[in-house]
Amino acid sequence: MRLGFAAIGRTTFDVALATTVADRARAALAGHRLVGPDELVTEAPPGPFRFGDVDAIVLLLATFADSTLPAAFVTEPDVPVVLWGIPEARTGARLRLNSLCGINLAAYELRRRGADVRWVYAHPDTAGPDLEAALAGPTAALPGPAVDPDPVGGAALADALASSVVGLVGDPPDGFTPCRADAGLIEAVGRPRIDRIGIADLFAEAGSADPSPARPLVAGLGGLDELDPDGVDAALRLHVGLRAEADRRGWDGVATRCWPECFTEFGAAACAAQGLLADAGIPATCEADVPGTLTALALRAAAGADPVVVDLVDVAEDGTMAFWHCGIAPASMAADPPAAVVHPNRGLPLLRQFRFRPGRVTVARLSASTGRPRLALGGGEIVDAPRPYHGTSGVVRMDRDGEAVLATVMAEGLDHHYGLVHGDVRAPLAGLADHLGLDTVWL
Repeated sequence: MRLGFAAIGRTTFDVALATTVADRARAALAGHRLVGPDELVTEAPPGPFRFGDVDAIVLLLATFADSTLPAAFVTEPDVPVVLWGIPEARTGARLRLNSLCGINLAAYELRRRGADVRWVYAHPDTAGPDLEAALAGPTAALPGPAVDPDPVGGAALADALASSVVGLVGDPPDGFTPCRADAGLIEAVGRPRIDRIGIADLFAEAGSADPSPARPLVAGLGGLDELDPDGVDAALRLHVGLRAEADRRGWDGVATRCWPECFTEFGAAACAAQGLLADAGIPATCEADVPGTLTALALRAAAGADPVVVDLVDVAEDGTMAFWHCGIAPASMAADPPAAVVHPNRGLPLLRQFRFRPGRVTVARLSASTGRPRLALGGGEIVDAPRPYHGTSGVVRMDRDGEAVLATVMAEGLDHHYGLVHGDVRAPLAGLADHLGLDTVWL
C-alpha cells in the first residue's frame, strides 16, 4: 500500500526517545511505500499538508501533541487515518512520551471532523499484525457493562450542576477542543454559569499575593526544602491568587489555562496550586477544561469525596490502565504521604507526588465528543501497585479488560481527560444522564 506517514512529537517530551521510536515505526512499515516528512514533526506546517494519492494515512504520536498537528496532516476526509500510540513502561519516573493520550486527543478531533479513524497501540517491533488489521478496516466500540440508573440521585446531581459556578481562567490552549465550554453541553447540563477571567488577571492577583497563608498547606511535604524556594513561593502565590478569585467570585470549581503561561510568564507550575484548591472542596482542572470541571463537580456531589481529572496514559498486557496527571490530585486520594517535586517536563515547582490509594473508583466524563452532549461512564478498582509515573497517578483495573475500554474510547472519539473519584457512584451518574437526556457511553 502507498501510505502517508508522519511521526509527531512535542519538544517538552523526550525527543531523543521519540526519534528512535519513529525510526523503528518506519522500519515496521517497510513493506509499504511511505510518503511524508522524514523527520519528527514538532511544529504544524504553514498550511494543510497533502500526501497526494495514498491508500491511508498513518500518524505516529511519538509523544503527546495537541490536535493541531494531527489535523494538519488529515486533509482528505475519504482516506482512512490510523493513529498509532506507543506503550510506555511504568517506571515510576517521568512519563517520557504520553503517546496514548496523544492518539486519544487526536481521535476526538478527527472524528468530530468526520474522518475514518482507526488506531494501533503497540510497540513498533510487535505492531505488524495490529497495523495490518487497522489498515484493513475500522475497529468498533465495545460498550461496557451498564448499571441501573438512580433517578432520584440523578435529579439531585442535575440540580447541583445547574446551580454551579465554574471559574474559567484563560482559554484552553490551541488543539485542546475537548476542554472548551461547548455551548451544547453547557445547555444540556442546565446552563451552569461559566465565569471567565483572563490568565493575566490571575497573574496580577497572584503576583502581589503573600505566599505565607499557603505555606502551612505544604509544610509536611517531603523534599520541599530541596526545591528552589523562589519557585515554590511563586507556586504558592498562584494558589493564593486562585483561592482569592474563587472566594470573591463564588466559584464551585476552577478550570485553569495552566500552560504555557504559568511556566513561561509566572515561573511556576499550577499543579499544586490547583490540587490545594481541590483539598478545600473546589475541584480544579488543567488546560482550562470546563467539561472536566463539571464532571468533577458531579463526581464530588455524587461521592462526597474529592475527585481528580486525569489522562489515560497506558493500557498494559495484564488489562490494567494507568491514569496520570502532573500533580493536580487532591491529597485525600493519596496512598502514601505526598512528596514535593518539580514538573516532569518543565522542571519548575510545585507538584505533590503520590500514587492513588487502592479502592473502588468511578470513571466519568461529560463530553461533547462527536458533536453531541453525552456521558462516558465506567467503574473499576485502583489496585495496590507502585506509582506508575512521576506526579499523581494510579493503576486501575476496570470492570472489563483495558483493551476493550480503549477500543470504546478510540471508536467513540472520547475526550482525553477523565474524572476519577473513590466509590461506586455509577447509578446516580447514570440517573443524571437519563434526567438530562444524555446518551451514555459505557466504558
